[in-house]
Amino acid sequence: MSAKIILLDVREDIRAGREPFGRILQTVAALRPGQKLRLLAPFEPVPLLGLLAARGYNHTATSLPSGDWDILFSEGPVPPGNP
Repeated sequence: MSAKIILLDVREDIRAGREPFGRILQTVAALRPGQKLRLLAPFEPVPLLGLLAARGYNHTATSLPSGDWDILFSEGPVPPGNP
């Protein structure tokens, strides 16, 4: 049985100057039905939110006390007003 939530932490990639976009899209493409992606990033990735919404993923984004962001993506309808 596969994990329900796949964790992808791109904070170190970004801090080291590496672009994580391809890695994020690969992880999304590998999600199985019912799986969710939990993304940890040093900022709110607004363009990514819109891109994945267009692909049928909704999200919940939480700003952490450290200033980092915790975003949970799951397949399903995107609520109105949510990019």
